[in-house]
Amino acid sequence: MAALLNKTEENQKLSASKKDENYKLGEILVSNSLIARKDLETAAKKESLPARPLIKVLIDDGKIKENDLSEFLAKYFFLNQVDINDIEIPKNIVNIIPPEKAIKSRAVPYKIENNTLYIAAADPTRNDIIDEISFITGIPAVYSVAPYSQIITAMSKYYNASFFLEKFKSIENAVKTDQESSDVSDISKDKDSASAVEKYVNKVIGDAVERGASDIHIEFYRKFSRIRFRIDGKLSEYSNTPPTAKLNIIARIKNMAKLDITEQRFPQDGRITVSLGAHEIDIRVSCIPTLFGEKIVMRILNKSSLVFDINKIGFSKSHLNLLGECIHKPFGMILVTGPTGSGKTTSLYCILNDLNNESLNISTAEDPIEYDFPGINQVQVNEKLKNEKTNVYFNFAETLRSFLRQDPDIIMVGEIRDNETASISIQAALTGHLVLSTLHTNNAASTITRLVNMKIEPFLIASSLTLVIAQRLIRKLCLECKEELPLETLKKIGIAEEKHDIYIKLYKAKGCPACNKSGYKGRIPIYEMLYVSENIKELINNSAAESELERAAISQGMKTLSDSAKEKFFTGITSLEEILPYLNVKTSV
Repeated sequence: MAALLNKTEENQKLSASKKDENYKLGEILVSNSLIARKDLETAAKKESLPARPLIKVLIDDGKIKENDLSEFLAKYFFLNQVDINDIEIPKNIVNIIPPEKAIKSRAVPYKIENNTLYIAAADPTRNDIIDEISFITGIPAVYSVAPYSQIITAMSKYYNASFFLEKFKSIENAVKTDQESSDVSDISKDKDSASAVEKYVNKVIGDAVERGASDIHIEFYRKFSRIRFRIDGKLSEYSNTPPTAKLNIIARIKNMAKLDITEQRFPQDGRITVSLGAHEIDIRVSCIPTLFGEKIVMRILNKSSLVFDINKIGFSKSHLNLLGECIHKPFGMILVTGPTGSGKTTSLYCILNDLNNESLNISTAEDPIEYDFPGINQVQVNEKLKNEKTNVYFNFAETLRSFLRQDPDIIMVGEIRDNETASISIQAALTGHLVLSTLHTNNAASTITRLVNMKIEPFLIASSLTLVIAQRLIRKLCLECKEELPLETLKKIGIAEEKHDIYIKLYKAKGCPACNKSGYKGRIPIYEMLYVSENIKELINNSAAESELERAAISQGMKTLSDSAKEKFFTGITSLEEILPYLNVKTSV
């Protein structure tokens, strides 16, 4: 997990030759012409952290005045500038940080306001220090800038002068010993230990990826907080620690996602890119205020774990043939429906990957773009972005209009949410384009009803719609530990009379280390495909009821979600518990 590194813009700005975080201040001063490069190199040779840090060397050598430095750093980082000499710091605030940590970090806490701890420091570039203080105290901490001499005076005053001088001397001697030694790794280890909250967040993300989680949930309640992982569609607890520790984790995650850590009243969305070994992982971060604090959900988009192969999507051979016939038509609309988390986007990506070649112009409108595909023009929709000249928002409908002016062959719309988007999508399908999209409906037949409810004329639906795929994801039994299920159990749900003797043995979940004791590992789709035949088109034109459409589709060979679920059970892929929600029966096993 130590290989997990946050690829932030701040890290990219640091000079590759300066591995020590303490040199960041010097690089900022040089780049802003406050000191010369040779002054920085000279000061670096004299530096003896933490007894005589770089900032003190530069001030002592007269290369910069400490008041000028404080004023510059406050403006540069948009921080408050504070005069510690004019403040009487309460004892409870002084004691919130251990004296050893305050002395070593040159950081003085001076107030708590709006659930934020304010730290006075001469050097506000040390993010690792502010992160650890947040982690130790359980309160999000922010820097204020004060002159170096004031920090030293405050430390001597509030942490006992004699204790301070003795501790200062012991630190200085320890550093000299380290510098005289040829083993430099001890210093780097010491600095690494300062980023406890960063290490913890890295561990959480690393463990989530290792366990195959799709989401990380960080939640607050009145007396406790918890972190949960969603694995194979189900949430399970990862850790349960005091709420104070979670405040610092949230502050760290918001920093990584470039969100405003001071904003706790409104939802925020961001993105993190990390590397784990040789793999890059994208993480979508959603933050929303709740009754007892902010909740964060991190959606893990692990490119290395997914293969967008239409033949491995989980459809039967006959359904793959039907899908292939429909997607290779030059026009028409194909809709994939189901609730959030049912694999709709994955199915569309598999289709796009199969269609992607240099002879076709493929464009997608997505919110957000989850995976990038070379050769496909992917557009990130932003419904909050408004063109002031045209007074038009950058939504799905407007993106579709733009696509139609760019000679497209295939268009993918992330989701049809309203009449405007539906109307343009249908017009595109009727004018020589293949349109792919998603819709939130319970089954294939109800998709027709949903479009009618969006004020789309039935004759337009009948003319444009080619295929509807309704799908869900169910968990697969772990191959290492699944147990045989007695056939008598089937009597409880009234299907014992089926010819189960032609199927392989039936199984139930048990649990083992290979599946994190859940009994399941991985997921597979159950689905129904409604092909819009001439008969179905006629029914749509006549405004047939949903039940009538479903009966007609079944009569022409459609297998329902219930049929698909039973098939997965009777072939030993999943358990009875997993398919029960799709059988419209209640029982206990």
